[in-house]
Amino acid sequence: MRKIKLFLGIALVGIIAAAYFNYPKLNLMSGFASKNMVSSVFIADRDPVDITLNDNDIPLVNLSDCTVSEADESATATVYGFMPRTAVYKEGVGAVLTNKEFSKHNFELIPNRFVTKDSLPFPYGNNGVTDTVLENVDYDKLEVAFSNAFKDSEQKTRTLLVVHKNQIIGERYLRGFSKDTKILGWSMTKSILSTLYGILEYQGKMKMDFKPFSEEIRMKSPKHNITIDHLLRMSSGLAWDENYFKISDVTRMLFLDSDMTLAQRNKDVIAAPIEIWNYSSGTTNLLSGILREQFNTHQEYLDFPYKTLIDKIGMHSMLLETDLTGNYILSSYGWATTRDWAKFGLLYLNKGDWNGERIFSESWADYVSKPTQNSDGTYGAHFWLNAEGKYPDISHELYSANGFQGQRVFIIPSKELVVVRTGLEEQTDEQFNTLLKEIIASIR
Repeated sequence: MRKIKLFLGIALVGIIAAAYFNYPKLNLMSGFASKNMVSSVFIADRDPVDITLNDNDIPLVNLSDCTVSEADESATATVYGFMPRTAVYKEGVGAVLTNKEFSKHNFELIPNRFVTKDSLPFPYGNNGVTDTVLENVDYDKLEVAFSNAFKDSEQKTRTLLVVHKNQIIGERYLRGFSKDTKILGWSMTKSILSTLYGILEYQGKMKMDFKPFSEEIRMKSPKHNITIDHLLRMSSGLAWDENYFKISDVTRMLFLDSDMTLAQRNKDVIAAPIEIWNYSSGTTNLLSGILREQFNTHQEYLDFPYKTLIDKIGMHSMLLETDLTGNYILSSYGWATTRDWAKFGLLYLNKGDWNGERIFSESWADYVSKPTQNSDGTYGAHFWLNAEGKYPDISHELYSANGFQGQRVFIIPSKELVVVRTGLEEQTDEQFNTLLKEIIASIR
């Protein structure tokens, strides 16, 4: 009997300890569930049941129970009835997670959109696609690549689009998705942020050696040596923990912070610039905050991405979400159709030229695809690289915008090729290598 009591006592202590250490995680679990639900329903116009069974069916998050209110354009999630978190859709700026400070903020300012009617086909317009068959493309081989990408249910590919010589040569969608379905790019949005700095540079309003912390030299802070270049290359030396499976810097920022530009800004320096490479979503949102400081008004900041990039190249489906204080969350929350993500890739394939109009300097594409020191040839300036042959059968010139769960925009200049793959499961380097190899094999 004494042994049983001892065993029960130990078990009880274990349960209490587990509850104590995991209770704070409930905030993140229900926060992810409600935020993702609202964005997917009210931005992407998808079915809440499908989102519950698929998008929110990931470890820990799938313990959440989420209720959608169409009338309020909101969703509330709990974990076994505990830790309710509510997200609300706001026109023009997407879904925001509410907190104790929510009532202090208004959402009257929204981005102006610059949509113009056009009669051109993809990519320079939205009036259908060119129907021409390219003689140098083996469409039978291309069909094999598409079939392989979708045949394995474990891969969970949702959309796949291939553009060659500015023309769509292959396009396929999983049931429930179409050319009009907005896809969350996750960290592909980081490459949008980088491009905005490229535009500022081209306009003569920003230099990559600009030091956003220069005033801190008075406080003898080592931050004063950090430049925009260091931040774009994730080599600032600022501390950051990018771990999505625990309470970390990135999960606190995305699911608890009202102003997401401050999380990285407030971190200590742990190394001199370029001494280490450390991937950080906080750095991207810090850059979003620095971007905002370049404008006289909040409205100018909100308009800038759409006026100079997104609507300028016809990515009219794209929506960038903001935090409670109106900062773009460019680390993670950019939505667009697969075709519009492809337009973004084509802008880089054409080195900043869009149907005769220059968006950023030709050298900017070279800059973002130049390997960053200590990244083992895998990272440029908010773009991922193949410089060291991560994909062994693909040219080392390849660079890409990458996002969580295998969202990709691949750019292969020598093949005049852009490949967009979106899905619900991260692919291995081997799987991506095979996909790209099969696609390239279809081009003579």
